[in-house]
Amino acid sequence: MDALRRPKRSAALDAIMIPMWILLSSLSGLKADDDVMEELATEKEAEESHRQDSVNLLTFILLLTLTILTIWLFKHRRVRFLHETGLAMIYGLLVGVILRYGIPATSYHHKTPPSCSLKEGPASTLLLNVSGKFFEYTLKGEINSREIHNVEQNDMLRKVTFDPEVFFNILLPPIIFHAGYSLKKRHFFRNLGSIITYAFLGTAISCFVIGNLMYGVVKLMQVVGQLTDKFYYTDCLFFGAIISATDPVTVLAIFNELHADGDLYALLFGESVMNDAVAIVLSSSIVAYQPSGANTHMFDASAFFKSVGVFLGIFSGSFLMGAATGVVTALVTKFTKLHCFPLLETALFFLMSWSTFLLAEACGFTGVVAVLFCGITQAHYTYNNLSEESTKRTKQLFEVLHFLAENFIFSYMGLALFTFQNHIFSPIFIIGAFMAIFIGRALNIYPLSFLLNLGRRHKIKGNFQHMMMFAGLRGAMAFALAIRDTATYARQMMFTTTLLIVFFTVWVFGGGTTPMLSWLHIRVDVDPDHDQQPCGDSFQVLQGDGSQAEGQSKTKQESAWLFRLWYTFDHNYLKPILTHSGPPLTSTLPSYCGPLASCLTSPQAYENHEQLRDPDSDLIRNDADLTFTFGDTSITANGASGGGADAAGGSGWSANGKRSGSTSEEALERELDSREQELLSRGTRLVFPIEDHV
Repeated sequence: MDALRRPKRSAALDAIMIPMWILLSSLSGLKADDDVMEELATEKEAEESHRQDSVNLLTFILLLTLTILTIWLFKHRRVRFLHETGLAMIYGLLVGVILRYGIPATSYHHKTPPSCSLKEGPASTLLLNVSGKFFEYTLKGEINSREIHNVEQNDMLRKVTFDPEVFFNILLPPIIFHAGYSLKKRHFFRNLGSIITYAFLGTAISCFVIGNLMYGVVKLMQVVGQLTDKFYYTDCLFFGAIISATDPVTVLAIFNELHADGDLYALLFGESVMNDAVAIVLSSSIVAYQPSGANTHMFDASAFFKSVGVFLGIFSGSFLMGAATGVVTALVTKFTKLHCFPLLETALFFLMSWSTFLLAEACGFTGVVAVLFCGITQAHYTYNNLSEESTKRTKQLFEVLHFLAENFIFSYMGLALFTFQNHIFSPIFIIGAFMAIFIGRALNIYPLSFLLNLGRRHKIKGNFQHMMMFAGLRGAMAFALAIRDTATYARQMMFTTTLLIVFFTVWVFGGGTTPMLSWLHIRVDVDPDHDQQPCGDSFQVLQGDGSQAEGQSKTKQESAWLFRLWYTFDHNYLKPILTHSGPPLTSTLPSYCGPLASCLTSPQAYENHEQLRDPDSDLIRNDADLTFTFGDTSITANGASGGGADAAGGSGWSANGKRSGSTSEEALERELDSREQELLSRGTRLVFPIEDHV
């Protein structure tokens, strides 16, 4: 019987197990189907996101293309009331309006989002366990409570809002490097004292004037009830630092096109380049200001001096890092055969220059300062080692990158006015900021110009001062500094105000540059290579009649001792070590350094020393190098004579006015009265230091 019952149990068990097995199989199949559907949905979402990113980038490329075509049209029609940067901002504004209001918001999020309370700020990364699976979520940013149901549109606007690090690491380096690499050294260095004064002392004055005035504006907002959150004194100083960064790109472009006065161009360009670097270091120092004690926003002497130390440390460290990178690149290009491969040479030059910015930022310094002085060093040393093809490539490459990056930033400014979701428009703050920047600019330019004129032979004239006051535009650097941190109420208000200030100054002041030049009677159509107007802090171009030359010949060159000391050291040691130009080190170093000098001196320095003359030698002349020619009469500073005068009977005059030949007074007077006067110094202009006599 037991044997008969066992098959019945087995059959009953099979009758139960088979349906269960079928059910489990179907459930596993459904789960597999769900996984496949989930993967397909994820892939579709990734593809849609990729397509949206492509559309966003295409939008910016089309903006730049439209800007370029309009620039061509404006140049063809000789329209100067609107610069290319202003055009880029207008096109960005139009696209921003379309993205913000022209595209309907389709929302699928109708449920109220879950709420939670955090003792600290929101986490940047969140891990969630959903049905046994762990998902990672990344913080995208705060959403305005009024637009909580328009998440899809907010997501689209966030996609066209770039990470601020993109501006600092990708767009700013070529702009700043090009400024240093394309620097006109002659005009820059002969106005160097004034440029440094405006850039350092002037930026500090502007920062503290604007900061204190804005603190008064904030107190006024607090009284009238327009201030809804915290706004500290350090925030006002930070705003003063970032808004003090001038960027007169529009004015300088018009100056370059009209060939305006070279010294005025140098003063504006040099100030804008240097004060960008000063402004970013100054803002970093203000952020580093942390008083001890409970109230962290009151004045503290130790914290103040610590911030000053941070400023000096960051600036000097960034300067040394930029110069060191330029020196390394110069040595590599000198002691290798890279000039035989121009493509590799250009690529190395590009990468070394760009890496300077990232290296400085990684080491805690300021990349803007580092890449600026790297560009100046590369232009002074490395440029002389490059092949002819690489010199053209590097200049054109950074010129194109500078043009595209700058116009991209200005296009994005117009776009950000409508796509940025946390704007805070405060009429009192905006009006106060406009008044503060004008007052700060005036207290920067006019008092410092008065002080500089006390020590300058060629004064900074009143029309130059008015033009510098007018040309204090704000641009890419102020925007990049403002957008870098928009987390707090104060920073969001600063960003909105900075955008409006940039718009106003670029459109109004940039558009009024040409009429202002005419109204102030500033020279245009000036050839910078033949502009012989007296200039600068320490140098003067010789010109004029015999009496003027005689008066100028009495000048002692030792007055510019600091620059002459640097020039001598650079010409005799640094140039021969880092480039193929300059005298051989075997002739400048002591005899016991002979092996080292032979190793470091380039063979080209021995082969063709005369043709490898230092290109900066026209900045300083020795007495033996000065030769004046009046008609056919040659006059040298050391009393020697030559030229056609020798053929006529050996007549000549020394620079001190004494006769050195045997010609008649009447013949010499006829020669001096002739208008065919020229100044010769080995084919270059005569420039030498000036000493002012009281």
